[in-house]
Amino acid sequence: MDIIALAKNTILQESESIKKLADYIDSDFEKVIKTIFESKGRVIVTGIGKSANISQKIVATFNSTGTPAIFMHAADAIHGDLGIVQEDDVVICISKSGNTPEIKVLVPLIKSRGNKIIGIVSSTDSYLGINSDFVLKSTVDKEACPNNLAPTNSTTAQLVIGDALAVCLLEYRGFSSEDFAKFHPGGALGKKLYMRVSDLYKNNESPKVYENENVKNVIVEISSKRLGATVVLNKSEKISGIITDGDIRRMLQKHDSFENLNAKDIMSLNPKTVDRDELAINAFQIMESNNITQLVVVKKEKYVGMIHLHDILKEGIV
Repeated sequence: MDIIALAKNTILQESESIKKLADYIDSDFEKVIKTIFESKGRVIVTGIGKSANISQKIVATFNSTGTPAIFMHAADAIHGDLGIVQEDDVVICISKSGNTPEIKVLVPLIKSRGNKIIGIVSSTDSYLGINSDFVLKSTVDKEACPNNLAPTNSTTAQLVIGDALAVCLLEYRGFSSEDFAKFHPGGALGKKLYMRVSDLYKNNESPKVYENENVKNVIVEISSKRLGATVVLNKSEKISGIITDGDIRRMLQKHDSFENLNAKDIMSLNPKTVDRDELAINAFQIMESNNITQLVVVKKEKYVGMIHLHDILKEGIV
């Protein structure tokens, strides 16, 4: 058996099946988008077998992109779970054949309650195809399975139709990156869109020395605050500069003695700053573009703290 050839053939067969779906998109698809968008209820997605698994993924995608959705297993629905469906809900029923016993029992029950049914089905002349208010065709010529039995191409087609619905709905409702972040607060994608410098720098101490402090105090401040740098302030509490570990090393190479040196003698001028309300990912980009590991955090140009590259990295934002 040529395993590599078999794997490639499976992928090519599924991709070809997906490609053909574009030809099935018609006015019903547009009506479905408007029906879901205008509905005051939720989207209930149901199916059985592998179609039930696909239904769960579609529900997850809907919920993460601003369309409230609930999964309802078709078999459980006819044994009590039909109570999930409320008056204003829209029901998406997914089935390859459209003729399974559970579907034939479930569809009339849903219709009797007055809910709209959207059928995602391969056989449009099936029970589900005929009795749905809207039909989204997910027809495939055959399965990728050599025996044409295991759901492969058909479930991939169902999944792609679900993704198309989700993408159209999020565009239709103007779902923004900020909206996306609200639904993904724990993931890296969400953190990029909502985590700010103020969420991170407060966990650090705020190293600072004044212009006329001696170098010994500077070294102690840098060492004790463990950020690899300290801000230098003038008498008016305004930022004069910054002293990093690198500045200390250069001082030691340049001077045999530093007893008479003060902070202002070895500081670097014009340190890079970031506003406390700036996104953390933007702070990272400033560090990356300037090849530095610390940024001075300010609020209305007043020094409030310091953020280190490691603060951002440990959050998994990049």
